[in-house]
Amino acid sequence: MTDALFFDLDGTLIDSEAGILGGIAHTLERMGHPPLDRAQLLPWIGPPLRDSFETLFEGDGHRAEQAVTLYRQRYDAGGWREHSVYPGIPELIGALRTAGRRLAVVTSKNEGFARRILRSLPFGAAFETVVGASDDGARRYKRELIAEALSRLDLPASGATMIGDRRMDIEGARQHGMRSIGVLWGFGSADELRAAGAGRLVASTDALLNALR
Repeated sequence: MTDALFFDLDGTLIDSEAGILGGIAHTLERMGHPPLDRAQLLPWIGPPLRDSFETLFEGDGHRAEQAVTLYRQRYDAGGWREHSVYPGIPELIGALRTAGRRLAVVTSKNEGFARRILRSLPFGAAFETVVGASDDGARRYKRELIAEALSRLDLPASGATMIGDRRMDIEGARQHGMRSIGVLWGFGSADELRAAGAGRLVASTDALLNALR
């Protein structure tokens, strides 16, 4: 095991459905928008939130920015705590750290919130860096986030593998010519990950550890 590992956060390390969907529901209520059900909201977990709001408000950038502000206020007040760690993740990260792997988190979540979450987790210190979306949204797509992680760790794309649960993780890796692994315990489906070009799919943390060996 030699290369660095870039982990997505939501749907890969943590199940953050409650905090994210709760924040979106709160935002829509505050903005007077009809509520969306769980099936409509689940696809929002993974892509940049700003883009999802812009699509919902039919390209109205001003309303999208209002929505992002409201969402962040609610998330800052407590939504960031509304998550659970997937079974086996602490043991996986511990084993990879013991094996000497370089680890990073690469997420479309706002970087400040992502760092706060990682600091609260018992294995958070295992990650060399946490790369997330910039406050102004200028850096939010996976290809940009991966590029930033490669820069911070001074790595070539050939020296890292992206691990995530949504197509954006896999597509971002492909845009850099990186290896990728799709995990099946998150918010994306096997079909989605295969269509995006995942190099491998795993259904458990044990299978992931074996794949990385």
